[in-house]
Amino acid sequence: MNGRRLFGDFKVVVLSYRRNPVALFFSLFFPIILIVLFGYILGGSGSVTTPLAVENLDHNSPASQAFLSALNNTTLVQITMVNYPPSEFASQLGDNGYTSGLIIPDGFQANYTNSTPVNVELFTNPQDASGAGISEEAVQGVVTAFNLHAACPTCSPIIGITPKNVGSQVYKEIDYLIPGLIGFTILTSPMFSMVDIAASYRKDGIFRELSLTPLTKAEWLTSRIVWYVLLTFLSAAIMIGAGVALFNAHVELNAGLLPFLVAGPFLFVSIGMLAGTVARTPESAAIIGNIITFPMMFLSGTFFAVSLFPPWLQSVAKILPLYYVIDGMNQVMLFANTTRALTDLAVVMIIAVVFFLLAIRFFTWRDE
Repeated sequence: MNGRRLFGDFKVVVLSYRRNPVALFFSLFFPIILIVLFGYILGGSGSVTTPLAVENLDHNSPASQAFLSALNNTTLVQITMVNYPPSEFASQLGDNGYTSGLIIPDGFQANYTNSTPVNVELFTNPQDASGAGISEEAVQGVVTAFNLHAACPTCSPIIGITPKNVGSQVYKEIDYLIPGLIGFTILTSPMFSMVDIAASYRKDGIFRELSLTPLTKAEWLTSRIVWYVLLTFLSAAIMIGAGVALFNAHVELNAGLLPFLVAGPFLFVSIGMLAGTVARTPESAAIIGNIITFPMMFLSGTFFAVSLFPPWLQSVAKILPLYYVIDGMNQVMLFANTTRALTDLAVVMIIAVVFFLLAIRFFTWRDE
């Protein structure tokens, strides 16, 4: 490669972006919108709680009050006392926006004291799987504790729980979202741009004109990779800075992050160029770009943890290149797992080199 030609084409890329306000918006300002939007959706808070409407039909007996106090101490639910007719409890929950509710029945203390079976009624909304799971976990935990205490009322608790979190010691949902959103920008910006450029340059005859210059295909593609690497560094800095400044995000910044900010754009510029080479028109290029991008966008851990997927879908996610970019950044930013991060990086680099060579091989200045 000729460094002078490479630098000259790189300046062309920079100037084209400076003259394109839409591209600049999505590259520099859209990441801030993503962080702010998801930060406020998640509340920027550490502990995840779900609202729980409670109706105490046992006339605030000491046993029922102790049960609610223990439930409140789990910090998993936010209790709101309500007074709905028992026959309308379910419908009233829906009408008032609650997705979880609990009824403590009349005679709760008498039955509990006499070791007579008694059931509390827990209402959950199947459409809110997360809230239902949190409510069930909290109520089941307190029920289990009360059952153990009833079996041995004079026993003192032996085993306690000290809540801690995986990765970040100061748990915030935004902590785990930042690597995913960085991966989102690593994917979308070069992919959509390169697919569109490849198709439109061919249609407009720009590639034919470039074929008359000394610039090689490898130099032209490398200048794009260099540009998107720089853009990725800037976008990542903006998102991390916004997450820390606005939501007090807790992420570990170290040199292990840098290879992924280089390898990621290298990979997706190459994939985008190869996809654009296949497309014959800008319209078909957009379709191909979406087909490649959208599965990775939602299945690689960008917005949702892959561990939450069914096992078969987790296997699908691990086929996607973006999974290894995001997982690698998670390992270095949250879990300090260098071994796994290096494995992820090796996978990304191998795939990137393969697609880069394929893009060079099949990309031609002139159509036959």
